[in-house]
Amino acid sequence: MSGFDVLVAGGGIVGMTAALDLAREGRSVIIVDEGRHSGTTANAGSLHIQMQSRFIRMYPEQVADLERSLPLYPAGAARWRELEAELGADLEIKSSGGLMVADDAGQFAFLADKCARERRLGLDVHMLERAELARIAPYLGEAVHGAELCVEEGKLNPLKANEAIRTTLQALGVQRLDETVITALSPAGHGIEARLSHRGGQRSLSAGQVILAAGSGTGQLAAMLGVTIPTVAEPLHVNVTEATAPLIGHLVQHAERMITMKQLGAGQVVIGGGWPARFTGPEEFPTVDPASMIGNLSLAQHIVPRLGSLRVIRTWAGVNTTTDGQCVLGKLPGHDNVFSAVPGDAGYTLGPLVGRMAAALAMGRDPGHDIARFTPARFG
Repeated sequence: MSGFDVLVAGGGIVGMTAALDLAREGRSVIIVDEGRHSGTTANAGSLHIQMQSRFIRMYPEQVADLERSLPLYPAGAARWRELEAELGADLEIKSSGGLMVADDAGQFAFLADKCARERRLGLDVHMLERAELARIAPYLGEAVHGAELCVEEGKLNPLKANEAIRTTLQALGVQRLDETVITALSPAGHGIEARLSHRGGQRSLSAGQVILAAGSGTGQLAAMLGVTIPTVAEPLHVNVTEATAPLIGHLVQHAERMITMKQLGAGQVVIGGGWPARFTGPEEFPTVDPASMIGNLSLAQHIVPRLGSLRVIRTWAGVNTTTDGQCVLGKLPGHDNVFSAVPGDAGYTLGPLVGRMAAALAMGRDPGHDIARFTPARFG
């Protein structure tokens, strides 16, 4: 049984950035990743700041928690910019602003109310009438009535980001076991023993501490230690078009319907935003739903008509993690050496920030933000 200072369960953006900070401090770290329900490698690369209008309409009882969590989102975007500098790599981070568009006066009024609340909470947000919107975003179609602009929102290229982080981790000596399932976690002496399965083969390893950063799988891992974290796997759909000349300069969303759009540096337009995928087969792999592909692209063309002339070159499905809309961050009850690290809504935006906070907690340091309401103890 080999030993490490820290076992990070989950090799996505949270687990990788937590391992990065720990390794830089001289900790021996191993990442164990199942890979089946990855969100990070299927991500569309949005940097979200403003509250999601559709979420507010659907879950009004969670709005107070969402507002209390709002300061984390600009901090999360700022952490991405710091990370880009630390890695010395171009991650194509652009804080060019985010537009949440409205089709009619009713949607526009709802956004205006949201905008006023967000301004009181410190966000740099503004309402744009049609004439002003046409000046800064001429690519939007006539169906768009107006929009809310969040100045701090933006985008990045997740393919470049994930590769740069993995390369740095390898240089730091962080070990990684992919396609490996943690089948059991149990206290062992002053640490934790993990039993692993890789393509039918079994092995064990021990670690002084464990960070549970496995997204939707975190709940199952926590249950092995008698702790409830109600994570849910939500399969979602993404499309990407062929490259075109510069067209979409913002992160574009809709006031009521599921969509995000942004253009990569090489010209491809990534279209996502929450259209459902489905799980298939005995392994429940996330799989594209043709109806979502059609619906997602039809809405994209409704908002930006010029997209109608582009071909879709790739479509895929990934998994989003949901709990109660907030982060799940902190020690597991009854286990001082095990920490949960699950971002709230917009997990890729918050990933490096949550990874840094989880690493700080494992090293006995101040995470930099008040996490009292985020601890897994809230689930009983």
